[in-house]
Amino acid sequence: MKTIEIRTSQNVTINYQVAALYQRVLAFLLDTFFNQVISILLTLLIIFVLSFLDAGSSGEWYESFNYLLIMPIWMGYTLISEASFKGQTFGKMALGIRVIRIDGNQVTFLDYVLRWSFRLLDLWMTCGALASIMSSGSPKGQRLGGMVSNTTVVKLNPKLPVALREVLNIDSRTSYTPVYPEVRHFKEGDMLLMKQTIDRYIRFKNPAHLDALHLLVEQVSKELQIPAPKEDKVGFIRTLIKDYIVLTR
Repeated sequence: MKTIEIRTSQNVTINYQVAALYQRVLAFLLDTFFNQVISILLTLLIIFVLSFLDAGSSGEWYESFNYLLIMPIWMGYTLISEASFKGQTFGKMALGIRVIRIDGNQVTFLDYVLRWSFRLLDLWMTCGALASIMSSGSPKGQRLGGMVSNTTVVKLNPKLPVALREVLNIDSRTSYTPVYPEVRHFKEGDMLLMKQTIDRYIRFKNPAHLDALHLLVEQVSKELQIPAPKEDKVGFIRTLIKDYIVLTR
């Protein structure tokens, strides 16, 4: 599994896994299925409404609705979904993957448009071959649309010290209230050390890493002049990291 390291706009470095090719293919197949279901339901709804209204020349009315409503939704399903659900379609949600920017900034609507516009070449004109070759050969798992928009698809891994989902969902200080405001006085290097310490403890739960976690919590608590938590020391460090993200972004 490919991994990449990204420095977010909050000056926090996050390591995460690039979505595997099979995950992206399965997400694409699921999205195709969902898109087809939506189109069928809309078609049935239009037919029912036209029949209920007893509209004359219903065939012509159906053709108009097909071109003005169903076709745009079919073609724009991915763009609409990713822009509405912060980089996820229903298929990506099911597979636990998401579109993000390589530089750590929030993905803009223009980025989604660029990704979507290259689907014609990446997927449809080459039957997915170009997208498969490029995403498999790229160190960051990018197809052509991803390279142009500086985005890629990553796996949302809840085992990360600071889950990507948590970072991307912190929009402002109005959506998250810091628990330890004094953490703003720490340096970026201190936060990265905290991140690395709990990362190693989670991966390798041995006495050495447990001792390192205890020492970290004791030192941080002393700096903040607060009692050291007796339980959930990992949760305490995660809270400090989230507080730092909100207070220093």
